[in-house]
Amino acid sequence: MTLTQQPPQRPDTSVLNAFDRNGFAVIRNVLGPALRNNLLDAAERLLASDLTLGRDRGGDGKDGFRGCLALDPAFLPPLSNPRTLPTVVELLSPNVHLLSAHLIALPSGPPRTIRTPRRPGWHRDMYGVSADLGFGQTPRMAIKVAHYLTPITGDCGLTQFLPGSHLLTQEPEIPEGDIDPVGAITPELDGGDAVIFENRTWHAAGINLSGLPRIALMLQYGYRWLQPVDDPATSLLSNPRLSPIERQLIGMPDRNNDGSLAKGAGAAPLRTWWASASGRRTG
Repeated sequence: MTLTQQPPQRPDTSVLNAFDRNGFAVIRNVLGPALRNNLLDAAERLLASDLTLGRDRGGDGKDGFRGCLALDPAFLPPLSNPRTLPTVVELLSPNVHLLSAHLIALPSGPPRTIRTPRRPGWHRDMYGVSADLGFGQTPRMAIKVAHYLTPITGDCGLTQFLPGSHLLTQEPEIPEGDIDPVGAITPELDGGDAVIFENRTWHAAGINLSGLPRIALMLQYGYRWLQPVDDPATSLLSNPRLSPIERQLIGMPDRNNDGSLAKGAGAAPLRTWWASASGRRTG
């Protein structure tokens, strides 16, 4: 499920409208069964290993890896998925790259349920932007695509969202003694579906009571003038099998073949691909 030389397919209008209205949306049938199984196998190998590079453990039992794209080539196919990338580009522009490839294993509880009234866990991504620019002045800067690799059940702890919270001018209130703001929802998903959401959208991990870890792969895309959240994966650029679009997303610099500067060259693959469909804005 990687991009071809064909022009991009127009994103579903209902998805774009839902995203603009709610700050998140569901895209159906993003991962086929074989790819989903391959991703889960790679995730379980990493989680079972003793590797510490990029390891993201929490005292509450969470486990995972930042920068997992550079740790196993099995995580590359979703990077330029034709089911998700056109929507990301439509909502941002072709001038994007990967900010984060985050593998998250959410343990099942009780007794460890991750979130409590004292620590409800609701947050924005890239929260430092709000601290620097002001809560109400924070723009849309990044979009995350959340893939859930383990079986999806009603009690597996899928990510919860507060619809419309990307437009708030102050933090949402959580009633005393509760862990969720009023109006919070969990999207209805099937295996292979993905949720996309932006940096301003308030969200939190659900409570996993399934008896099994909930494993998710979250890829965050943002403008190329933003610093990646993870350690840069530019070592992957030496892989001759990468497509030009994959190279851009991983972090291709603005350079000519001889190494000289070429303004905007790093965004040329997506810009050219995007312009191949009539009526596209090229950013």
